[in-house]
Amino acid sequence: MKSSRLVSILLLLQTRGRMTAAQLAEELEVSVRTVYRDVEALGAAGVPLYGDAGHAGGYRLLDGYRTRLTGLTADEAEALFLAGVPGPAAQLGLGPVLAAAQLKVRAALPPELRVHADRISGRFHLDAPGWYTDAGADDVPYLSAVADAAWNNRILHIVYRRWREPTDVERRLEPYGLVLKAGRWYVVAGPGPRTFRIDQILELDTSEEEFTRPADFDLAAYWAAYQRGFQQRLYRDKAKAVVRLAPGVTLARATRLNGPSDEGGWTVMTVPIESVEHAHAEFLRLGADIEVLQPPELRERIARTVTELAARYGNPPAYGGN
Repeated sequence: MKSSRLVSILLLLQTRGRMTAAQLAEELEVSVRTVYRDVEALGAAGVPLYGDAGHAGGYRLLDGYRTRLTGLTADEAEALFLAGVPGPAAQLGLGPVLAAAQLKVRAALPPELRVHADRISGRFHLDAPGWYTDAGADDVPYLSAVADAAWNNRILHIVYRRWREPTDVERRLEPYGLVLKAGRWYVVAGPGPRTFRIDQILELDTSEEEFTRPADFDLAAYWAAYQRGFQQRLYRDKAKAVVRLAPGVTLARATRLNGPSDEGGWTVMTVPIESVEHAHAEFLRLGADIEVLQPPELRERIARTVTELAARYGNPPAYGGN
């Protein structure tokens, strides 16, 4: 709609400063001719917008001119207030800033959109971490330092704990950006880039040395590609386990082998596994609803664990409680 586009032009010029007609057209996905007409309409409405000719020219607003956010639609206002996730903002030290920003935006909204914003805040609360995890800031002591380094293009020297030997290694990072995934914070850093879990940083030294962030680096695009690659790496050429599953029990990526279910309704499935250690923990969660048939080392390891548990729970508690 034209009215929405006019507001977008105002906000673009207000936030970015001088822009050419071609830049506005590309941003709004319209023709340059349409931009010319929209600029004329804004001028006729009394908006102090000026155009400068020449190689360094473009459109700009009169210094000091600000527009109120009356151009927001109801959906946009709702999305804006839904996007404010208080937990991660607090972890980054931005909780008060987020609250102040939302308060200012709410005050600038017209009454009908203010009702929509209040309604969305009262009906939806985003809690990113999963159950049984404490996502408090104390769990990620170096989060603020990593975020500050990413913002200011400062090099970090860390001691990092990884899953393979040697477990504790020293690394020099050029932090490009941070990602919050399922309650865990990650830093994407050069050279590479590579991905590190921030809660696995054991020691951190900040540096005054600066790095140059690649101009073409796109954090969202990198993360999407990283996730696709992770899934491919996780199950490419990995071992498979053969298991029997109780009726109604399912496993991700499981493939049913030929043959009907047995008389009890149990089915035989093949499941790709990352490692014996990982499968051991995952399959134990299903308790008596799963039986591992192959590989032998996995079956034997689960049998040992079950035997130890049976011995432990077959006796009364050692401390003598009720």
